[in-house]
Amino acid sequence: MNRWNEFLEKIIAGSGIEPTYIHISIKAAAAIAGAFIAWFILKGVLSIFEKRIKKHTDLQINSQVFHAIRRVLFYALILIAGTYLIGLFNIQLIKNIFYAIFIIILASPVNEFFIIVIKYLQKNIADKTDTKIDNVIFDLLKKFAGVIVYITAIIIALDMLGVNVMPFIAGAGVAGIAIGFAAKDTLSNLIAGVLLIVDRPFEVGDRIEVWTAPSGSATWGDVIDIGLRATKIKTTDNIVIVIPNNEIMKRDIINYTIITSKIRVRVNIGIAYDADMEKAKELIIKVADSAEWIAKDPAPKVVVRNFGDSSVDLQLRVWIDNARKRMDTISYVTDNIKTLFDKEGVEIPYPKRDIIIKYEKSD
Repeated sequence: MNRWNEFLEKIIAGSGIEPTYIHISIKAAAAIAGAFIAWFILKGVLSIFEKRIKKHTDLQINSQVFHAIRRVLFYALILIAGTYLIGLFNIQLIKNIFYAIFIIILASPVNEFFIIVIKYLQKNIADKTDTKIDNVIFDLLKKFAGVIVYITAIIIALDMLGVNVMPFIAGAGVAGIAIGFAAKDTLSNLIAGVLLIVDRPFEVGDRIEVWTAPSGSATWGDVIDIGLRATKIKTTDNIVIVIPNNEIMKRDIINYTIITSKIRVRVNIGIAYDADMEKAKELIIKVADSAEWIAKDPAPKVVVRNFGDSSVDLQLRVWIDNARKRMDTISYVTDNIKTLFDKEGVEIPYPKRDIIIKYEKSD
């Protein structure tokens, strides 16, 4: 060992380099080599531990957790090695720059850790509740967690470099107000979207009336998506209508399936004044009973609604178990009543005008 030290001293003396720099270089090389060796050892231990624990718990969550742990350990080794190397040179500016860059880099694993925690809480809390309020909160947290983490990291990094961040924060506040005024419609839709999810006047899969349907097309459809900005509704004509949430909140919402898919359908039928009303009622009930999807309990019912100009206005009231068959029910009843009335001689009236021509003899 003494001979090795004497050999190194001879080389250092012959090179003309200050011994202090040689020692610093050796220490720096040793620190870097030690950090690499420690990283490979920790990586191997984590891999073995991960393979064992995957057999007992959820695979996807474990993969994300171990990936985050690897990144944290890797950055921890960089921090330790970097701090040691900077300490060898003792230059304050380099030290501040290193810590500022490290804080920004560290924001990535911190954000990943927050996402894992949010997903875990969403899976074990939000997905087990009936309300969607917690789902909305967790979705918003997942979308804005990264923004909050990175902005915080940048502010801390600038502060470490001696930059006064207060003017930037004040400017960001003013810019936020300006953007808020410029994007007031978008913000209004976002707020309305949150209120729709919280109040739940309808949910995905519900059938509702659509007031913005193209002329001549179906005026109701199924909700297929409730977003923060807009809601998507697929009509019975297979047309998807995207309605801004702000517009939905201004309207009366007609929901056919919010409580149950069972609804009552009304079909208006007119008969002539001289027709047999009881016979007409029996024929209408017979048609209603012939449809398999029309409920037998409550039983179909026919009532007299009005005495029109040329007809007695009847109304058939039936219950169906599937609200989506409302138009099918109206079509089926109307078609078959017309056929049966023609067969049984029950007149369906139409507007009539009696024209009287009067002749007068001239004197």
